[in-house]
Amino acid sequence: MELCLGSVQFGMDYGIRGKKRPPLSDCLEMLDYAVHNGITTIDTASAYGGAEDVIGRFFEKNPPVRRQVRLISKFRPNLLDDVPEEQYYPIMKSNLEESFQRLHTDYLDGYLLHSARYVYNDAIIGALARLKTEGYVASVGVSVYETDEAKTGIMRDNLDFLQLPYSVLDQRMRHDGVFALAEERKFPLHSRSAFIQGLVLMEPEEVPQFLREKAGPILQKISLFCKETGLTRIQLAMGFVKRQAAVSHLVFGVRSFEQLREDISVFQVELPDDVATELEVQFGNISADIVMPSLWKK
Repeated sequence: MELCLGSVQFGMDYGIRGKKRPPLSDCLEMLDYAVHNGITTIDTASAYGGAEDVIGRFFEKNPPVRRQVRLISKFRPNLLDDVPEEQYYPIMKSNLEESFQRLHTDYLDGYLLHSARYVYNDAIIGALARLKTEGYVASVGVSVYETDEAKTGIMRDNLDFLQLPYSVLDQRMRHDGVFALAEERKFPLHSRSAFIQGLVLMEPEEVPQFLREKAGPILQKISLFCKETGLTRIQLAMGFVKRQAAVSHLVFGVRSFEQLREDISVFQVELPDDVATELEVQFGNISADIVMPSLWKK
């Protein structure tokens, strides 16, 4: 498994604690540190505010680096709603070309649909695959949220990879057989949300009121687990995902140089078998309205 640097924090205010996006200079510094310290894949999206522009500035300043990294972006959500089928490809290609301009590149290594429900639409998937056939992107896929979406994507012959959520608190993909199916079909998966927008790293009293009653006891349980094992929350979060053989890339986001350096270092540490097993037992059935930010009632 490899790390993939996510960039949503570079383009917009993001996270459960309302953290502000870092200054451009900090983002550029973090990108430079990442690519010089073993990270060869960067994930972004046209919907991530100014993230593509930030990455484009980085490539503009460091042209040779573009060929050293695998760059993934995403088609803007919902753009194909209520439009005729014959417009799918032109709209998708136009959105991709706009990303090219912002990213200062003429190709993408990966392009994902950002609307998970599109995974069920044959015509939309066909238009996406055409971008690959015509040489604009090297691989195509869908960013999904639910296990049924993931299974549908894995079974499609014209998709190359999926991005999906998986964490110590969100084990749905393992429970419902998504990982087993991906391994059977040798289908690459990229895992995001190891920290669930920072929730996994929070103490109960830090959690916003709208989520505290449900999430507080679980986070207290994590605190106790960390004390008993001597491991940090970051070690638990990254180490748990790293053990999943079906996942080829762990997508993670950062807001500071110190956080980036710590995450890269922690990723090198292996989680003991007995600790991973206990995490599966203790946190294997957390309610979806806790682990899926889209269901949070703020």
